[in-house]
This record gives sequence, C-alpha cells and structure tokens, in this order.
Amino acid sequence: MIPLPQPDQETRFFWDACARKELMILRCNACHLYIHPPRPACRRCGSTDVGPARVSGRGVIHSYTVTAQPVPGYEPPFTVVLVDLEEQEGLRLVSQIVDVEPQDVRIGMPVEVTFRQASDDVWLPFFAWRR
Repeated sequence: MIPLPQPDQETRFFWDACARKELMILRCNACHLYIHPPRPACRRCGSTDVGPARVSGRGVIHSYTVTAQPVPGYEPPFTVVLVDLEEQEGLRLVSQIVDVEPQDVRIGMPVEVTFRQASDDVWLPFFAWRR
C-alpha cells in the first residue's frame, strides 16, 4: 500500500480537487501568482488573499529520476518527475510518470495530469505522456 497524503488546512483543497479529478493550485487574488506548495501568503506581493484555482494539468518534464530502490507501495523501477506546469514559469509539481518506460522519459517531454485512486476516498495526481 502506498503512503497516503495527510491533508491539513492548507492542502485539503488540493486533495479534494484530486478526488474530483481536477488539479487546483493556490493563487494570489491580488497579483495572480500561483503558489505551490501552498502558503498562507503570496511570496511576491505579500497578500493573504489567496485561494485555489483550477489549472490545465499540462506541462513538460523539467527533471526526473528513476528510482531503483524499493519504496513502500511502489515497485521499482519507477520514475519521479518534476513537471513545469504551463500556467506559469517556475510553477512545478513533483509526481510520478505513468505508462512510460523509464528509459523513454526525457526532459522537455510534454505531459498531462491523470488521476489514480489510492484508497476509497484518495485520488493522487500522476502524469502521462501527452503525445
């Protein structure tokens, strides 16, 4: 069984959106900067007027690593990716790429979010090759 997220006040919106198969990222309502990981205030303008905003889930692989060591809930080898989301330069999400062999993963590869059920009420965001 894979480790499941432990939502808190700042991250519950993210996990609730994943259960609806939506990707939501916190966004400043004053200057429109996306903020990930979530924080109570904008790092650019300092505003505390922040809230969840839906994003496309499309992006490109910025970096990746192929994990060969066993990790609870994951069978090696698997590929952990750092994805640049298209909504904003530097807006990145760490996840896993699915349905792609590790040797086929490349920096700059276009990807899109897909959701997989991890338990009765938990869905996790993964990324798949966008051909």
